Amino acid sequence: MAAHLFDLSGRRALVTGSSRGLGYALARGLATYGAQLVLNGTREQSVAPAVASLRAEGFELSGYPFDVTDVQQVNDAVARIEVEQGPIDILVNNAGIQRRAPLLEMRLEDWQAVLETNLTSAFTVSTAVARGMIERGRGCIINIISLNVEAARPSIANYIASKGGLDALTRAMATEWGPRGIRVNSIAPGYFLTDMTRPLAEDPAFDKWVKGNIPLGRWGDPAELIGAAVFLASDASSYVTGRTIHVDGGWRASL
Repeated sequence: MAAHLFDLSGRRALVTGSSRGLGYALARGLATYGAQLVLNGTREQSVAPAVASLRAEGFELSGYPFDVTDVQQVNDAVARIEVEQGPIDILVNNAGIQRRAPLLEMRLEDWQAVLETNLTSAFTVSTAVARGMIERGRGCIINIISLNVEAARPSIANYIASKGGLDALTRAMATEWGPRGIRVNSIAPGYFLTDMTRPLAEDPAFDKWVKGNIPLGRWGDPAELIGAAVFLASDASSYVTGRTIHVDGGWRASL
């Protein structure tokens, strides 16, 4: 009975920004628990290899390249997915970028690019997907935020603002769409080893700083996000909405 609560068989999950990194790990984890996947990335060249890799493992999935910052592309892609693959039951808003600079040196275009990709795209994709969810009276949305919402550091103000906005948007979506059968929650990862963070991990001073501030004393492995994602996507969390799960090795607890 307990295992059945986490079963995602028969559900379709769209994970944005899932051709690599944390998104790929999250998508693979959902598929392991039975979900039919829809991978996304901006370019076909990145999505196709990811789809092929997961198919080689025996997973059922498809890939849809589209730019999450382009409203027309988003609406067209969501419509195509629902016609060609079937209803989207689970949406994971994972797409994100980082452009670092001190505030006084940050270009407006870099500020706007991060906000559009990390925050506005979640609004755009979620509203496109939510229309179908509302018609069906059910659905689950998971937004990927960050521990930096509560633990800021220099040179990433645009990233912090985007993830802080997504944290607030999670609660707004949960409040507004809860009566329509949609649950909306977020996951706040700590420091995980990915292509994006590898240069930081390879900096001895930064690596020492991260490990010294995390009670578990190490960087996270992307696979360690799977448990939280499956919990929030499944019936195991059927009465949970508007909440954030921190997967950070204890960082927040030690602030």
